[in-house]
Parts: sequence; structure tokens; C-alpha cells
Amino acid sequence: MSEMKDMLIEVIDKIFKDCADKETVDLLEEGKWAENLWELLAENEMLNFALLEEHGGVGGDLDCIFNVYRLVGRYAVPIPFVEHTLANFTLETSGLSPITERATILIDEEQMLELQEDRLSGLLHNVPWARHMQQLVTAAKQQDDYYIVQIPLENAAITKQINLAAEPRDSITFNNAAVIQKIVVPYELIQSLKKINTAANIAKMSGALEKANELTVQYSKERQQFGRPIHRFQLIQQHIAILAGETAITNTSVDNMISALAEGREEYEVALARLRIDDSSRIVATSAHQVHAAIGVTHEHNLHYYTRRLWSWREEGYTSYYWKKVLAQTLLQSEMDLWEFITKSNNVIQPIGGETNG
Repeated sequence: MSEMKDMLIEVIDKIFKDCADKETVDLLEEGKWAENLWELLAENEMLNFALLEEHGGVGGDLDCIFNVYRLVGRYAVPIPFVEHTLANFTLETSGLSPITERATILIDEEQMLELQEDRLSGLLHNVPWARHMQQLVTAAKQQDDYYIVQIPLENAAITKQINLAAEPRDSITFNNAAVIQKIVVPYELIQSLKKINTAANIAKMSGALEKANELTVQYSKERQQFGRPIHRFQLIQQHIAILAGETAITNTSVDNMISALAEGREEYEVALARLRIDDSSRIVATSAHQVHAAIGVTHEHNLHYYTRRLWSWREEGYTSYYWKKVLAQTLLQSEMDLWEFITKSNNVIQPIGGETNG
């Protein structure tokens, strides 16, 4: 990344570190969100960072975007930062104008609304942060055409729901809702946006996973039993080694995914990173709670902020189950041997018949 992008990440990291304290994160448990933190980011023009430079961003650089999203997971930031910035990135990528109003996003082929004369009706589930947002960016269909649309939420019926981490995951009912912006997009862009949204979720998870590892190592050095720190006991050392290994593997996988997306050479890196982090989140959460024992599940301790998010985020969006099916179907339709696919660098699967399936 350039020096300017490094500085931007450093500024956002400092804001999150200073402002996303325990009291702020706990606002979610009360059905609130960190509006003061949101306003601080807005005042510093950080809500535009994912856009092109003419719109106040850093050029829509995916390397920068996903590394910032890692910080959201690392600090358990209780605001719709990822959703808003990703919604504007999607509008801009599709050829529409980005917006200043608070926006959320849902790209889900299983929940694609039907567009009729610039109006939408229907029900959407698990829309992140909808109750606090003013606009929704989503995909819609009209006959055989695919659209990216922007819909106001002021007149929508919102049923409040939360995930395990107490983050809003609402249901929205639209009744002949007016579309503010729309544009026809190729189906390939919908597929690309599915990967971008999955990668954003992976980036958040990697930040939370890394923080859970750090908290566990720190606790093992501070907690004493039988007159010595518990990290000197063999069983604890085994858990610490497992945590270190899973964190290193995950970070490598996520770094590779981000590089592939940023350089425009992504083939299966998003799918493979999603599968890898699904396993890592389970293993890391288990070992972290084993080391912390009873204190790790208390509300007073910070560990649950990260393990609850890992458990929640691994079940949201395009999950590892979805990407397993994509990889399996691709392999079944190709002439490549499974072992060859696993061991070959720069995998490009050739379907039966010839053309590359990207």
C-alpha cells in the first residue's frame, strides 16, 4: 500500500482504539449503537475512504478497504461501518452515485426483489443494521435483467432482530417502495459483489480471531496457578500453540485473498479463505475459552466480544457451506484431478469442453 493508505489505516486504527472501549461496545446489549463514534468518523471524512479520490476516498483500493475491515473485527466496533462503506463502494462500482446518508447493504441471490416500474415489494431477512440506516443498497431483478438499486428505508416495515453478538440483523418488508437509483448490471458483477461481500466478512473475522488469540496469550501470562503463570503448564502451552498456528494460517490465507482481489487475479482465493476461517474460528474460540476457563464467558471479560462475533459472522452471508458447493460443482465439471487442484499453484480449473471457469 502507498504511504497515504498506510496513514489512513493508522488514523482509523487510532480512532477505533481510543473510542471502541468496553462501555461503547456494550451499547449493543442495550439496543443502542455508537453514534458518537459514527459522527467522529464522519467529521474526519473516514466514511468515504472506500470511494474513488474524487468522492473523498483512496481510489477504491481493495487492499486498503479489507485491511480497514480487519480493524472492525479487531476492536468489535459497534457501528455499521463495513455495511455503509461497502454500500457506497457497490454504488460507485455499479456506476451509480455514492450517498452521504447512512446506508446498509444486502447482496443475496436467494432474496432478490422483483423490480416493477421503479417500485419494489417483498421481504428481506437478516439485513444488517437496518433499524439505524436510512438507505438500502441491494440487488433486484426485472424479468431477465439484474439491477443494483438504492431504496429508502423510512417507510419500510422493520422487524428488529439480532445475532449472537447483539448486532442488528433485521427483517424488512417493502410495499411498493420507490427506487431512488437503479442500474442494469451484468450477472458477472453480481457474482463479483458476492465475493467482495464474502471477503469483507472474512476480513472482519480475521481481525476478531487475531484479537482472541492476543487476549488469550496475555491472560495466560497474567493468570497464576500454584505459584506460577499458567502459560508454563504444558496443556496451556498446547492451546497457545494451536492458537498461534491457526492465527498464522488464517492471516496468510486472508493476505493471499486480499492480494488476489486487489490485483484482479482472484480465482478461488475467496472461497478457500472462507473455508479456512470457518475452521479456524471454531478452533480458536474453543482453545481461547479453554485457557480462560470460567472467566472467559463472563460479561465483564472482553473475550466474548470476539468469540460471539466469530460464531455469528461464520453463519452470515455466503457461508463456507455455499463456497464448498461452488468448489465441488466446479471440480465436478472440470477435468482436473482433486489432488492436482489442491497441490497445483495458480490453480485454473479447465471445464470439460475447454474454456476457463473463473
